[in-house]
Amino acid sequence: MISVTGTYEHSIDAKGRLFVPAKLREDLGSVCYLTMGVDDCLAIYPLESWQVFTDKFASLPMSKSRLMRPLFANAVKCEPDSQGRIVIPQALRKYAGLEKEVVIIGVHNRAEIWDAEKWRMTQEEMTPEKMAELLESLEV
Repeated sequence: MISVTGTYEHSIDAKGRLFVPAKLREDLGSVCYLTMGVDDCLAIYPLESWQVFTDKFASLPMSKSRLMRPLFANAVKCEPDSQGRIVIPQALRKYAGLEKEVVIIGVHNRAEIWDAEKWRMTQEEMTPEKMAELLESLEV
């Protein structure tokens, strides 16, 4: 299983393109899927992680799977161009409040794209005490 890690700061250009750093492209692979994430961000899944996700979705009863329609309706297959950029559709940029400055973070089996200011506020909320509580709750 892939483990996506790291923090990368970049800008979205006027055409909605985002440069994905080489290390992150290596983790994500040549084909990945971009869709809505949780907590005001976008999620980028490497092909392998996307397959696991869609397999879980396929096993859901119809009553639960219909709740996932927006996620799949807004998902896009991404293949970085020769300069390592992906295009983020306007609807997804709007969903996550992405305008110019963004932060891409690795989150285990995926990456997340955050508005830089929102990410900074999230980071300011984290304290050593909160991290200790989190790790304790995970029994790590």
